[in-house]
Amino acid sequence: MILTILILLPLVGAVVTAFSPHAVARLVGLGFSGATLVAAVVAAVQYQADGGMQLTETYSWIDSLGVHYALGVDGLGILMVLLTVVLVPIVLLAGWRESDAPGNNGAKAFFAWTLALEAMSLAVFTATDVLLFYVVFEATLIPAYFLIGGFGRSGRGRAATKFLIYQLAGGLVMLASVIGLYVVSANDGNPSFLLSDLAAIDIDPITQRWLFVGFFIAFAIKAPMFPVHTWLADTTEKATPGTSVLLVCILDKIGTFGMLRFCLGLLPDASQWATPVVVVLALISIIYGALVAIGQDDVLRLIGLTSLSHFGFIVLGIFVFSSTGGTGAILYMVNHGIATALMFLVAGFLIRRTGTASIREMGGVEKSAPVLAGFFLVGGLAACGLPGLSPFVSEMMVIIAAFDHHWLVGAVAVLAIVLAAFYALWMYQRTMTGPGLSAVEDLDRREVGILAPLALALVLFGFFPMPLLDVINPVVHDTLAGVGVAQEAGQQ
Repeated sequence: MILTILILLPLVGAVVTAFSPHAVARLVGLGFSGATLVAAVVAAVQYQADGGMQLTETYSWIDSLGVHYALGVDGLGILMVLLTVVLVPIVLLAGWRESDAPGNNGAKAFFAWTLALEAMSLAVFTATDVLLFYVVFEATLIPAYFLIGGFGRSGRGRAATKFLIYQLAGGLVMLASVIGLYVVSANDGNPSFLLSDLAAIDIDPITQRWLFVGFFIAFAIKAPMFPVHTWLADTTEKATPGTSVLLVCILDKIGTFGMLRFCLGLLPDASQWATPVVVVLALISIIYGALVAIGQDDVLRLIGLTSLSHFGFIVLGIFVFSSTGGTGAILYMVNHGIATALMFLVAGFLIRRTGTASIREMGGVEKSAPVLAGFFLVGGLAACGLPGLSPFVSEMMVIIAAFDHHWLVGAVAVLAIVLAAFYALWMYQRTMTGPGLSAVEDLDRREVGILAPLALALVLFGFFPMPLLDVINPVVHDTLAGVGVAQEAGQQ
């Protein structure tokens, strides 16, 4: 029942917050997000880091179609749950004042929609029934749309519509594959949407390929990957930094989560068949995202485009089919969420002080706001994989696996490190050093308290990633064994 409680807490919190008096709505929303964090910690304590689906709940939902209300978590799921419940209270605290800014829909609406998005995201990461997964996968779009369209800068309505069109198109394609899986199970004599039942079916290679295409397109849009990424930059530019954290650091992880859970987990032969194309798309995403980020003037748009490059690394790690690559990819999902959240939130505090998101209109910030500049530098160095910060570990694992896959794949991936250093350090130089703004107020205690846990996590997991790796390794072992590379998985 702990997973059901975990989903219901923010869902109930969203409703209660929406109907609370404006004066206490923030406290109510923050309280429910804190309670959800506590529930997730309880679930994590119960979880045994030895692999397999745990904390399972299965109840019949629609008997005639084999649909179940089924929840469970493995190492991948529990890490995504923990990432979600940690980032949501941080986002709420960061938006404590900003969500009430003129032109926005008010703090009460922001807090309520954020909690609703948290509930749907947790349901996605714990669902073990394919139809249930699809329902909550689509349900995440409702709060996300209102968060984008209701808060942020001019043009946010257009960005919200573009986001919705892309995501709905991906969901429609995935629905065809969801139905296809049901047909396959029915023909096998056991109509079911349960992942455990579907994984036991021997699906012929041609059918696997058609099903793979439907799932992969939807997850590539969600992740996002080139060439279905164009909604990303518009959204991060126009939405609030807090909303961008929710979308890029939590919601977009559903894409790579789905690739591992559905593409590799249910369609292993098709995943290997598609590997050459997917690896090329991942490399294009890595290089293209870094190159386009270099040319941006809007700091939020720049940070958003860096994620295109980072998600390329994650997908590359998944589809090189090695224990090192798979472990690096999942670790990258966690590290990217922490580092990019730090970057978005610092950028948001900077924009609120300067009144502009234009990099060329900034400069010299570190003279009057050294603490803000320090956090900004930590985020930038994490983005370019500085040794000692957690993204370095995951990035190196993916690159090593890429070289094992093919030397040319590894060489292209290494080039992205150089480009990342360029855009990260150049962004810092243009915004923080040299002549420019005469005086910028430094971070206050609330803002330092919001950012400090993220910066500390980057350092902690940079020097001591084993707590994460101990949870990740069994997932990678089981996944690769299902794909047919059990010997590589055992080398970890």
